[in-house]
Amino acid sequence: MLILFQSKSAAEVLMFAQHARPILVAAGKKFDTPDLPERGVITRAQLDAAIAGVEALVETDTSHNDHADEHDDATEHPIAQPVGMRRRAWPLLTMLRLARAKGEDVTWEPAPIW
Repeated sequence: MLILFQSKSAAEVLMFAQHARPILVAAGKKFDTPDLPERGVITRAQLDAAIAGVEALVETDTSHNDHADEHDDATEHPIAQPVGMRRRAWPLLTMLRLARAKGEDVTWEPAPIW
């Protein structure tokens, strides 16, 4: 399922549910089932803890070296590289930070079908 994150202070963020779940767990959300609920909210009161949790998750990501020489012919082409948690979480983390600065909630729901 494709999840749409929304906040008045940032552009929408799309993410697959299986990728969003670990980020939301790091943000302090608890789920009773292995599936991500279709709808949810990170309230403005929860944003500080959510941001700290996602930042901690990003810091533990060792799957990508951001300082690698991008022009080295020996490195793997970017399309062949796996997407690490750092890159996957960045758009949502940015949204959380902007929402905190503006005092707004962040919500998620299923993305509309195009």
